[in-house]
Amino acid sequence: MPLSARIAATRTAIHLAAGLAGVICAGFFATANADIYSFRDADGVIHFTNVKPAGKAGKRWKRVLKEAPEHGKAAASRGDCPRCDVVPSRDNSPERFRRYDAFIHEAAELYQIPVALIRGVIKVESDYDPRVVSAMGARGLMQLMPEVVADMGVRNVHDPRENILGGTRLLRILANRYDGDLVLTIAAYHSGMGSLKKYGNTVPPYANTRRYLRMVLDRYYFYRDQEKKKAAGR
Repeated sequence: MPLSARIAATRTAIHLAAGLAGVICAGFFATANADIYSFRDADGVIHFTNVKPAGKAGKRWKRVLKEAPEHGKAAASRGDCPRCDVVPSRDNSPERFRRYDAFIHEAAELYQIPVALIRGVIKVESDYDPRVVSAMGARGLMQLMPEVVADMGVRNVHDPRENILGGTRLLRILANRYDGDLVLTIAAYHSGMGSLKKYGNTVPPYANTRRYLRMVLDRYYFYRDQEKKKAAGR
């Protein structure tokens, strides 16, 4: 059975233009060697599948992901290597996963970004340790680069609340730019809008970016399902 997903681009008030909403099949993008195809219908809904479409209808589909991801952390590697985190994550306490809930919900409400997406980015970027510094100079929970820190108005990049608000604001800007396309929003968060523009506003053919995309989506679905189970248990 093909894995498929729909991400609806919605409009919100004032400058919060393209919302992220979706009906997404759990486990999507989990198949290691699957190419991913996409098309936007007349209603602006973006469709995805990992099965190559055939026939006349298949012509409207465009392949957006090709090769399988490598294993490991996407933003920076562990251990003794050129791309390793300069300051790696060292907080292994289970409490870290709920320690920043108030800030995550504040940012989600302010910028209208799903809580599950913010959690997914934090998990992949820093494993919930605000002290992490990558080899590229990205810092904090959502691994903000120096230019992003300045643009997002972050004063103390290692302050959890400021970092989460800055990273979520960037996600909002990217979501607006890509009309609520979840895949492009995540890809641009990792590699920048310039990289996507270079390849026709599609996911660039960078192994790290594609690995990062799959890792964040995997965490996003996981946290989203957790939220649904929690809500159902009330």
